[in-house]
Amino acid sequence: MAGFRCSLLAGAIAFAATTSAVAQPATLTLGTASVGGTYYVYGGLVADLLTAKAGLQVTPRQTQGPNQNVILVDEGKLSLGMTTMGVALQAVKGSGAWTKGKKFENIRALFPMYDTPLQCVSLRKSGITSFRQLEGKTVGTGPKAGTAGTYYPLIFDALGMKAMIRNGQGAEMGNQLDDGIIDAFCFGAGPPVPIFRQLDAEKDVVFYTWTDDDIATIRSKLPEFSPSQIPKGFYRDQIADQRTVGLFNFAIANKDMANDTAYIITRTALENTARLAKGHPAAKETIAANATRNTFLPFHPGATRYYAEKGIKLDPATLAK
Repeated sequence: MAGFRCSLLAGAIAFAATTSAVAQPATLTLGTASVGGTYYVYGGLVADLLTAKAGLQVTPRQTQGPNQNVILVDEGKLSLGMTTMGVALQAVKGSGAWTKGKKFENIRALFPMYDTPLQCVSLRKSGITSFRQLEGKTVGTGPKAGTAGTYYPLIFDALGMKAMIRNGQGAEMGNQLDDGIIDAFCFGAGPPVPIFRQLDAEKDVVFYTWTDDDIATIRSKLPEFSPSQIPKGFYRDQIADQRTVGLFNFAIANKDMANDTAYIITRTALENTARLAKGHPAAKETIAANATRNTFLPFHPGATRYYAEKGIKLDPATLAK
């Protein structure tokens, strides 16, 4: 009997050691963004999913958005965050003004979220139907620290164009377009963009992006952009698909996150796309194949393991050394 008890004790110790080796952290925090944005909604959906399906306790945390998420994840003050690949590229290079020259070397990609395509809208009575017609015009781009506010000035520079840029919240930009204060509202968000949908419903508007040549120029000078498309049907006055550029969004974690935790987070998010998409249509793009939209940010080894299991060939530049 004593020998049997010893065997049981040894087995229990071995089991405890095994489970502790793969034990998940008690609570994880997920950095999102401000209330009313897609990040805030999507982040809540992901937190609920991981809590329900992955055996994790995940709490969404409101932040200022991608830039702050990168900073806090890099410092280990957030377990998880969300960022556009544009901000991520600035982070790894230390090139954006917000980085103050620091290279954020502790962030790792987990899973693709959805695309943020760029698009402009003008009132039809303005006669503006193409981006090149915005030369010398006044253009609203949303909040200065947002994706559109950051990148449209760079796009104008890339195309050798000049425009007067105005910043403000989306609703404010819509009002300024209606009042003739701005000639165009150029923005970027997971479609349909609420303020674009409102303008489309209430006004006679024109939606437009860029020619293929201009898209090639933008991508050559701003490599963080990838080809994107806004399908017809999102807006009444957009009667055809529009090719554009977009910045894909990715979930990120600190490089020191346990491999098993990173794996289960990645697997759970990518194998429950339908559930996420019920909460926001942009989540339809939260699929494993879109991992290839990342061409420079190292993936966490736990995430890399999942993509290998699924036969997804990642860009060699994204494989952590």
